[in-house]
Amino acid sequence: MITFEQVSYQYADGTMALNQINLSIEKGKKIALLGNNGAGKSTLFLLMNGILKPTSGSILYSGKKLTYKRKEIQQLRQQVGIVFQNSETQLFSSSVYEDIKYGPKNLNLPIEEIERRVKEAITLTETESLKDKPPHFLSVGQKKRVAIAGIVAMDPELMVLDEPTDGLDPYYSNRTMEILGKIHHQNRTILLSTHNVDLAYEWADEVIILNNGHILAQGTAVEVFNKRDILEKSHLQKPWIMEVFERLQRTNVSNKKYPRSKAELFEMME
Repeated sequence: MITFEQVSYQYADGTMALNQINLSIEKGKKIALLGNNGAGKSTLFLLMNGILKPTSGSILYSGKKLTYKRKEIQQLRQQVGIVFQNSETQLFSSSVYEDIKYGPKNLNLPIEEIERRVKEAITLTETESLKDKPPHFLSVGQKKRVAIAGIVAMDPELMVLDEPTDGLDPYYSNRTMEILGKIHHQNRTILLSTHNVDLAYEWADEVIILNNGHILAQGTAVEVFNKRDILEKSHLQKPWIMEVFERLQRTNVSNKKYPRSKAELFEMME
């Protein structure tokens, strides 16, 4: 879907946010991006959407190298939707309904198709009760769901979410992840950044660790979180469920496959 070839990005103040990274994002996956503050996660996302242009290197979308012509970037942004960490930056209409409608309306779609997409997005994100409210009256969790709905209504191939559970209590964090589960399908990739290794381990098909502008690891959750040296370098801990399971293996659990959730772990222990 998206391929980075030797991509670097340097800000005007001299900060090298990304340094010659090579990365492929495949269709249909759930991907978690981890890294400390300043690792380059937000820069990576802005490059994917064409908001930033690499200082050097090339980005390919569906095998075609981006040339950053206006029409090409418009098409890219229809297929790569970003939900920013601060959802308020994306909500500006007089009502939630109008905000969700804004994206598909600007695609010049038929009215019937716009209404269908908005209705589907509202249903998936459970925002029906909010549709007539001004966005600035909503809670942090509600704003996050509305921002996600606005991107879903665009029907992108790739959804990018910058810290989607940041600032949310456990209830709204779980609700947000449930919504991401609903909107994911084989033709849509969801890529999110997070500092929560437990969330990444349980949810993601693939985990990427970014550190100081370099990709240190990319693979399945079990593969990545078993790289102790990389976890230490990135100031990350192994997910608690892996640590507990490894201790159980040294005692009386014969199963060799790591559980991916608390329910799976408890089932092994019965």
